[in-house]
Amino acid sequence: MATPEDLVIIGRVRRPHGVRGEVLIEVLTDEPDAVYASGRRVFGGTVDGDAGEDAEVLTVIETRPFKDGLLVRFHEIGDRTEAERWNGRFLLIPESELSPLQDGEVYQHELKGMTVELSSGEVVGTVTDVFEVPQGLLLDVARERGSVLVPFSGEIIRAVDRVRRVVRIHPPEGLLE
Repeated sequence: MATPEDLVIIGRVRRPHGVRGEVLIEVLTDEPDAVYASGRRVFGGTVDGDAGEDAEVLTVIETRPFKDGLLVRFHEIGDRTEAERWNGRFLLIPESELSPLQDGEVYQHELKGMTVELSSGEVVGTVTDVFEVPQGLLLDVARERGSVLVPFSGEIIRAVDRVRRVVRIHPPEGLLE
């Protein structure tokens, strides 16, 4: 059994679908075909993305594309009532079961607590939260004088160093004011 620290988020249950226990999954992985393959096990997390010590194990039976996500049937979810219990909860798998991240890539959950600095090395603040909006991710960066929302986009984010836990940014004029 993987420890909660070894698990990474790979999806979120958005809602039940039908009466047989299928759930609509918002895919949060670059490897959905492998992660949601028949027979694959995933761990059920909380609505906050935590695994907890007693994370439930779910076994994928069947997966099919549906709108902007996947419809998934799990062995352990047999009807709509049980599927309702999973609304909003995250799904996780051990990091060791995913392809290694490339240089500059980071898991979303790792961003919290990272130091944000300018290209010059000047510290801006610390990431306290990450928000998902239709345009992408926003980093909530706590500074001495309040906080600022920084879009996680290629135009602003110059580098992410997982080892040093640093996000290096080049913000447009006025963003940090």
